[in-house]
Amino acid sequence: MDLAFLQPLYEHPGPWASAYVDTSRHSEAMAHERSLTAAAVSRELADQGADQATCRAVRAAVEELPPSGARGRALFARAGTVVLDPPLAGAPPGPSASWAPLPHTAPLLELAGEDPVCVVAYVDRRGADFELRSGLGSQEAGSVTGKQWPLHRTSSADWSERHFQLKVENTWEHNAAEIAEALAACQDETRADLLILVGDERERRAVHERLPKRVKHLAVEAPHGAGSRLLDEDVERIRAEHVHRRAADELERFLAARAPDAEGRPGAVEGVPAVVEAAREHRIDELLLRPEAPDTHRSVWVGPDPDQIAVRRTEVTALGEQDAWPARADDALLRSAVTTGAPAISVTTATPDEVPVGGLGALLRWK
Repeated sequence: MDLAFLQPLYEHPGPWASAYVDTSRHSEAMAHERSLTAAAVSRELADQGADQATCRAVRAAVEELPPSGARGRALFARAGTVVLDPPLAGAPPGPSASWAPLPHTAPLLELAGEDPVCVVAYVDRRGADFELRSGLGSQEAGSVTGKQWPLHRTSSADWSERHFQLKVENTWEHNAAEIAEALAACQDETRADLLILVGDERERRAVHERLPKRVKHLAVEAPHGAGSRLLDEDVERIRAEHVHRRAADELERFLAARAPDAEGRPGAVEGVPAVVEAAREHRIDELLLRPEAPDTHRSVWVGPDPDQIAVRRTEVTALGEQDAWPARADDALLRSAVTTGAPAISVTTATPDEVPVGGLGALLRWK
């Protein structure tokens, strides 16, 4: 998950109010229910010591949340101002709020989800129409038209007809190449995470094979023939499979990277002390978190700067910072990841040895 959108949270000092609310239910009593939720969240923040201005800002923001396709909303506020309120792809289990030195961003890995943006290519022999699909809906994303003649085979064995069929083959190949090139350009422009090919098997396979290497791994073929349109549930299923597959691939890469390289350096570490050290040295290439694992809510010590993070308070003061506060390990490590441009991913595992150990791990960079 790209965490760049969280950057505004780390441009200001804490403490921070963090709230998660469910916006998936719609009814005639929605306004009243939203008001009750806002009051409960504000009260919970006040009980934890939040200032009145911040409590009022969060309460007003929850009450005024506009209708949207989001199933929930996260709100992060300080000093009487809501700084960030990202939509959630999944509904939180209930309204919750926390008041802490750092914003409580860890639930976003599960609730915001990766929300992969997709380009759906409806392919036939003549060309393709592109559609951009995301959690916010769909929109047209262009089209490409190839050669229009000749396109149809004959059944004759006559030499001239075989020559014609060769021209048909050449036309199909030419069109498939043009579609592949246009689809790659569309991905470059939209930064789509996933390309979904829809059409008869032969046509979509021809396009898939001709995609440039840089985007080929992003493409999947939907089992729908020419003229079919993907329903929302089809796209959601494909997107969910993509997210699950990517998490499994990253976990496999993490497991392989734990062994030291030729210079004796590991490519991955796990457990709070090792991951904290990697964060302090700006070596996290990707952060891995296992939801609800024991170490994710373990306390570490942090200072005002993202690389001021340690298992013991004395280690923070040794870095030259006299002020240090306890914070959740997952939130502190996410702050480090955001400020060094590292992505993070939520992983689950069914292996007997729960990995990463304690629920926290990191792939490392050494350059």
